[in-house]
Amino acid sequence: MRTYAGHSSAAASNALYRRNLAKGQTGLSVAFDLPTQTGYDPDHVLARGEVGKVGVPISHIGDMRALFDQIPLGQMNTSMTINATAMWLLAMYQVAAEDQAVAAGEDPATVVKSLGGTTQNDIIKEYLSRGTYVFAPAPSLRLITDMVSYTVAEIPKWNPINICSYHLQEAGATPVQEIAYAMSTAIAVLDAVRDAGQVPEERFGEVVARISFFVNAGVRFVEEMCKMRAFVELWDELTRERYGVTDAKQRRFRYGVQVNSLGLTEAQPENNVQRIVLEMLAVTLSKDARARAVQLPAWNEALGLPRPWDQQWSLRMQQVLAFESDLLEYEDLFAGSTVVEAKVAELIAGAKAEIARVQDMGGAVAAVESGYMKSALVASHALRRQRIEAGEDIIVGVNKFETTEPNPLTADLDTAIQTVDAGVETAAAAAVREWREKRDADPAKRDRAAAALARLREVAVTDENLMEASLECARAEVTTGEWAQALREVFGEFRAPTGVTGSVGLTGGAAGAELSAVRERVAGLGDELGEKLRVLVGKPGLDGHSNGAEQIAVRARDAGFEVIYQGIRLTPEQIVAAAVSEDVHLVGISILSGSHMELVPEVLERLRDAGAGDIPVIVGGIIPESDAARLKALGVAEVFTPKDFGLNDIMGRFVDVIRDARLGQTAEPVNA
Repeated sequence: MRTYAGHSSAAASNALYRRNLAKGQTGLSVAFDLPTQTGYDPDHVLARGEVGKVGVPISHIGDMRALFDQIPLGQMNTSMTINATAMWLLAMYQVAAEDQAVAAGEDPATVVKSLGGTTQNDIIKEYLSRGTYVFAPAPSLRLITDMVSYTVAEIPKWNPINICSYHLQEAGATPVQEIAYAMSTAIAVLDAVRDAGQVPEERFGEVVARISFFVNAGVRFVEEMCKMRAFVELWDELTRERYGVTDAKQRRFRYGVQVNSLGLTEAQPENNVQRIVLEMLAVTLSKDARARAVQLPAWNEALGLPRPWDQQWSLRMQQVLAFESDLLEYEDLFAGSTVVEAKVAELIAGAKAEIARVQDMGGAVAAVESGYMKSALVASHALRRQRIEAGEDIIVGVNKFETTEPNPLTADLDTAIQTVDAGVETAAAAAVREWREKRDADPAKRDRAAAALARLREVAVTDENLMEASLECARAEVTTGEWAQALREVFGEFRAPTGVTGSVGLTGGAAGAELSAVRERVAGLGDELGEKLRVLVGKPGLDGHSNGAEQIAVRARDAGFEVIYQGIRLTPEQIVAAAVSEDVHLVGISILSGSHMELVPEVLERLRDAGAGDIPVIVGGIIPESDAARLKALGVAEVFTPKDFGLNDIMGRFVDVIRDARLGQTAEPVNA
């Protein structure tokens, strides 16, 4: 039983973890901030506005020691949501455990052997959804391969990769796509480990036994439960037939769950509680496919960062199910059900067909590099949005049953979510500079750090396992940014395909008529201005959750706009340069990480400095009402949040904003 947690600083997160453990939480699930996930120190330009926002910043071994102060790592099960820099965080975790052992008079090697937990480390889904990749697929897979090989030999209880279908569903995956792309990723990883030859053939079953999965459970809980049974059957077949694993225990499908956050609503957020409970049932009702670990989001995650009390509520949901209900006392409730068997068979057949399609392309890496999987997910997500807009998929409180009594939970929105002190980033940036300066002021420490980084670069150009070199970097007090930069110098960086390559379109019904009306307005204003309307969709900072930006870009193209979308991880300077060079009529900024108050004002200021202050800027993301008001006061034309689900309505507002900026007038929508 876990809650996914971490924010502000190592010390603040440590206090939160110890409170949660005292409340009955049985494991830790660590959220790292975006600079840590993408290999930047807090004082890097790209870290601006992101430090401590969606997780805890860990810049060096000192931070890792502080994060787990008074938490005995040899007895803890720790899940770390980290991917591109997973090797680095595991190296620091191991060194922190060794330090604890020495302080307690224990044998460090024995404690390391006892370490239990998981590094997420699924880089494939980062190219498809979360966007915290750093390197291209090939060197990224090499880092994963080295970690798997190292942990099997040295940290046998550790799960070195947690293959994540969770984020695929967030990006729009159907159950079939979720199963197929997760299994394709597993094949890519297992093939790479086998072919690397670091693990003896007779021990390959141990590799399979350490592979775990991180799965999404949506509100359609019968279908989700069947999906899990399909996962179990397919994994057993795959590991037996493709890899020759004969031990049934090693073939067991071991998975943890974070129930769906995509379906949580800003409108009537109290409804999220029953959604979370239904989603938890999907992965606990069926004993033959039951999750081994469950973590639940909080009811207010569509509004902002949950408070400790909100996290406690989610933990208590699990405890009520586990200790008050009788659910865990019975054998599988669905064995022999013809309905379940038919649905499972349907999902398996569809997944096998999609797996075969990906394998025919050359596997998961090739399907990422070609853009196939990303485009498929963007299209699936667009179709889901269309069904919601058309009322075919009902979301209670959003597109049906919208009337509501005043909500006491959100009466004061400024206190209904956790906020991160604005001074956190300044303090973290100053602290990491002080760490480097203090280290380098000691000639022995400076030379050791330099030698460790040089060794890391040397090993990176060979086939040697990178884990030992990373461990020495941790012991030598190297920082996260220094470790990642050394590998960037060898591996280079990578920009994944955006998936925004064509139109999806709407056909028939009221939603189709609305889109047609918006197209007419777009074309009409373009005729008035004598040029096609151009929209730039930008994602500044390190927020890689691009699903919303992609859906806006796709619908804008369907509505007749010319769309400039360059993907994730841009600086405000780059966004402004693109807006000016493309002579756009509107700039749309998407931020979900909470850095809007730092990055959006900079975009506005840079537009004015470039003589383009007349280009209107709109912002979308998880933005509290008070922040939305402040952004509008600074000059933002419009702010959209998750409650604004009607993409055609948003496109209509694009036209209004452009008309007002260019002609000083706003026309009534055609369908008003």
